[in-house]
Amino acid sequence: MIKVSESASKKIVTMMTEDGFDAVNDFVRVGVKSGGCSGLSYELKFDKEIGENDKVFEDNNVKIAVEKKSFLYLAGTILEYSGGLNGKGFVFNNPNAQRTCGCGESFSL
Repeated sequence: MIKVSESASKKIVTMMTEDGFDAVNDFVRVGVKSGGCSGLSYELKFDKEIGENDKVFEDNNVKIAVEKKSFLYLAGTILEYSGGLNGKGFVFNNPNAQRTCGCGESFSL
């Protein structure tokens, strides 16, 4: 499962509404792709459709869709939102990552 912190949930709902998505019915698609300074990087986007290879979770009133292949890398991850002085943005706390880059947008296993 992928969890969503309360701060991330609030920010996601706000952003979905601003982008014309319905936070009750639409999804946040979380994925992993090759690239980034550590080898793999995270992807986040809003989506209205669920694919046949997707796993779907709901936490803190946010529906999350993850392709099964990406889920292998993301199991147990907590999506958080940081708005402090060090910058704003989503942060992936991934227990599977053995190494992450300084910006937190890429990782390796």
